[in-house]
Amino acid sequence: MPTMDADLLALLTTLKVAGLTTLILLIIGTPLAWFLAKMNSRFKVIIEAIVALPLILPPTVLGFYLLLAFSPQYLPGQLWQQATGQQLAFSFSAIIIGSVLYSLPFVVQPLQKAFEQLGDNLLEAGAVLGAGPIDGFFHIVLPLTKASFITAASLGFAHTVGEFGVVLMIGGNIPGETRVLSIALFDHVEAFNYTKAHLLAGGLLIGSMILLALIYLINYTPKQVRR
Repeated sequence: MPTMDADLLALLTTLKVAGLTTLILLIIGTPLAWFLAKMNSRFKVIIEAIVALPLILPPTVLGFYLLLAFSPQYLPGQLWQQATGQQLAFSFSAIIIGSVLYSLPFVVQPLQKAFEQLGDNLLEAGAVLGAGPIDGFFHIVLPLTKASFITAASLGFAHTVGEFGVVLMIGGNIPGETRVLSIALFDHVEAFNYTKAHLLAGGLLIGSMILLALIYLINYTPKQVRR
């Protein structure tokens, strides 16, 4: 397969992984962030520490333990293989699970902070007017924290696109399935193909800058000038 086709395939795989991971993170991260925002217990710090662990944990450490867990010799891998007939390690499903775990704090923390700043007054007022918990969330919480949801989704997506260590450890380098842009870039550098490496690295750099600029623009609040 030509190199350009291989890189294009890696781009499509990367976008697929990042998009699916972001969707899953929003689905599981939103209730988790809400739970942490409303939790009033000393155990809250333990849960927060577990959620935030990927921020400081080397990706290869997480990848190593996930690789062991996903192998047929351990229970998670055994159950997966019995249910699907396929090995979990070095599969597309493996890098989705790994990406969700490694990008979790980038989605949970912005949402948790937004929920904590929102407080309970508006929800209590809505409840007095007859709004149930679900109505209150979708008609009060969601509109007021929309910017935080956009920020969380953008950070989760961007972090997944740039991930290398976890993906390589549990997914390997299978074209069309687990070979993402970060691994394709590593392959080009290892082969001393710096022209292709510059194209991928430059594209990732520009894309990351644009995404961060959009996040800051969404959250930008102009200061009022005193007269």
